[in-house]
Amino acid sequence: MDFKLSKTHLLQQEMYRKFAETEIKPIAEEMDETEVYDQELLAKMHKYGLMGIPYSREFGGVGGDYLSYALCMEEVSKIDGSTGITISVHTSLCCSCIDGFGTKEQKEKFLRPLIDGSKTGCYGLTEPNAGSDAAGQQTQAVYDEATDEYIINGGKIFTTNSGFADLCVVFALTDKSLGTKGISAFVVPLKNEDGSRAEGVTVSDNIRRMGIRAASNCEVSYENVRVPAANRLGKEGQGFKIAMKALDGGRIGIAAQSVGLAQGALNEALAYVKERKQFGRPIAAFQTTQFKLADMQTKIDAARLMTWRAAKTKDEGGNYGPEAAMAKLFASDVANQVCREAVQLMGGYGYCREYPVERALRDAKITEIYEGTSEVMKMVVAGSMKIK
Repeated sequence: MDFKLSKTHLLQQEMYRKFAETEIKPIAEEMDETEVYDQELLAKMHKYGLMGIPYSREFGGVGGDYLSYALCMEEVSKIDGSTGITISVHTSLCCSCIDGFGTKEQKEKFLRPLIDGSKTGCYGLTEPNAGSDAAGQQTQAVYDEATDEYIINGGKIFTTNSGFADLCVVFALTDKSLGTKGISAFVVPLKNEDGSRAEGVTVSDNIRRMGIRAASNCEVSYENVRVPAANRLGKEGQGFKIAMKALDGGRIGIAAQSVGLAQGALNEALAYVKERKQFGRPIAAFQTTQFKLADMQTKIDAARLMTWRAAKTKDEGGNYGPEAAMAKLFASDVANQVCREAVQLMGGYGYCREYPVERALRDAKITEIYEGTSEVMKMVVAGSMKIK
């Protein structure tokens, strides 16, 4: 078993790191303060292929693998959690649904512009009364035989990227009596080709949040939105399967984001303790500090290896769902532990917004919540163990 990255992956890692340092770091604090994602940065991420890493060149993607994508997620998240989730939702949720379940025609029409840099996507599953319980959703899609269209009515909340996204993969009930087996998936344009808002679609202002504040995260309402039947992914009733498959892959990205947040916070704390002097010497010279740093790095490396394992299993076509859940469960917990310890090591300065560890701590919390809470991850892992 080889635990080392290939030369190709090392080169990719270095490229992602340089991009994060030169393009994201100078504006990360400002984006967080203003709670607005920089659209020039988004355009650069499209231009340099960060939004289409694991997808085929046939449709305009980079042609990389999921490990490459995980490396990108870690490097950008070391600098900014908001950028991490912006890439994640577009890549591992929206695009994966179309790539995994779309026809060749749908991939040409919808996937190509998403991964060649033309458009940005989002993913509409969560509703105010339907988070982990997807069967509790109320959004409906009624088929109109006369026009061969579906009419969608309902609303989604916490839809990341929705403030600027061009299209959304939306999940809606086509047969309410069937529960999760009555959910279908649709590609729904949020904008017209001229950039104006699509008819019947309303996007709220950003939901004010504790962390990942620069990411666009809104409530999206659909009122009599007509979508051609050709925009349905898979068959009627396959929506829940499509949504869960996307979340399995998405959890690898969130695990990588968690590793990045933790490593970024540790890097900041390490630089600080080398310079900060107390009692006549740097606090890094104290054994208690060294032991704390050693514990933090050990946990990060363990989370990183679990994340890489899940990514490699996906790349090799294995059953990666349980491994992705374990990686997200462990890495998100590590991110919160390490970010708290980083703030503690830096004392009062760590609590100040002048230093990025304060932002990392706020951003880390959401990794235990989105794309399945820690409790849901434990259910997935326990289910794979065949305990009953």
